[in-house]
Amino acid sequence: MGSSLRTEALRLWTAVPASMPEAPALARFLADWPASAGNEAHEPAARALPVLRWLPQIAGDADRFGGDFVEALCGSAHSLDWRQTYTVTDISGRFLQNYGWAEILRPSARSGASSNPQISCGVLVLGPNTFYPPHRHEAEEIYLPLSGTAEWQQGGTVWRHRSPGTLIHHSSEELHAMRTGEHPLLAMYMWRSVDLHQEACFERRNVE
Repeated sequence: MGSSLRTEALRLWTAVPASMPEAPALARFLADWPASAGNEAHEPAARALPVLRWLPQIAGDADRFGGDFVEALCGSAHSLDWRQTYTVTDISGRFLQNYGWAEILRPSARSGASSNPQISCGVLVLGPNTFYPPHRHEAEEIYLPLSGTAEWQQGGTVWRHRSPGTLIHHSSEELHAMRTGEHPLLAMYMWRSVDLHQEACFERRNVE
């Protein structure tokens, strides 16, 4: 993965306009961005997922936000550890064919052993016409869509279109969901918590 992708990610986060309503929340995350990533010598092994088949389309998106970062990500995707939080016992195989995430900035081994919050940063890819059911997690979260206009729902309210370059902030344990249209979604995210070694869980009654 290397420090260059982390550097590009930080540069992109700091380029978000301060006039956005979610900017104060973003500032809390960035205040906890570590001066150095102390685990670079222990990068996880690369792992691919079916959802990566959408990266060429994402790379060619003329309306993407943060073109330099998207180009760097697509060029180094083969070296990242792509993961899925769920299995076929949790959700359909079709969803798993169109879902995956990878960390750019990983939590340190001491996450959970201190009262001070840490952050992790990564990217999420969802294929076209994919519904990510309502889910929640203890970590506070902020998203920055980079390619693909998707709809986002927070707290069971109305669905809202979110274009590349906007911010979406989720408070701790806030229920949220996403659904894509005809284009795949690439979004960068950050989690903030004293314990980042945790996972999201579905709101069970809403999972198909």
